[in-house]
Amino acid sequence: MKLIAAQIASVAGAVEHNLDKHVDVIEIAASLGADGIVFPELSLTGYQPRLADVLAMPVEDERLEVFQWLSDRFGLLIAVGAPIRKAGGNRIGMLVFQPELPRSLYCKQRLHPDEYPFFLPGSGQSLFSRGEVLLAPAICYESLQAEHAQQAAQAGAQVYFASVAKSQRGVETGYGHYPMVAREHGMTVLMANCVGQADDYVAAGQSAVWNADGTLVAAADATGEALVVYDLRTGEGEVVALA
Repeated sequence: MKLIAAQIASVAGAVEHNLDKHVDVIEIAASLGADGIVFPELSLTGYQPRLADVLAMPVEDERLEVFQWLSDRFGLLIAVGAPIRKAGGNRIGMLVFQPELPRSLYCKQRLHPDEYPFFLPGSGQSLFSRGEVLLAPAICYESLQAEHAQQAAQAGAQVYFASVAKSQRGVETGYGHYPMVAREHGMTVLMANCVGQADDYVAAGQSAVWNADGTLVAAADATGEALVVYDLRTGEGEVVALA
């Protein structure tokens, strides 16, 4: 089984442009034999909390149907990020598309303090399966909270996939934390970060994968768009640059 962390730059608020980029990247991932791909936090809109009220979309948004079509066509699990409009307030969402299944929504449970003016926290940990492998999602800040990974591991997850929008400081924190998560829980950890402008900072990329022993297998650089590919069967990883 091949899993991919997609490191891309999203244009702030340009949903249609970003959606087209996602489609292109998914098609490349499929050509590499991917079984699952995860994009950065709020990847469809860019990480722009202050624009959440304008950009938030319903989970049933028809523009997202292309992802179900791609999932069915290629047999892929596809996880994309978007602000989601729900009763009571907006959530930081991860929309997950699986072959021949209804779309699923996971909402960030543990918000960064800076996000509370714009979002409400979600509730409940999700778990997804590809073949016999169970995967647990995490979104940025919460992926650095030990209890979140523990909750995922107790649910039986073998892969912990973190969709993030991190600055260089956040990446450095993650590079210290994720190997410990992998070793403690015996989970593969996949981190998909963005590059380029995000809110009022520059996202620092360096998307990566750590195996269940906590060894860094493959990592992208800090500025370029790329796919970090990991084969769960062989334990091999690679970075594929996106032109």
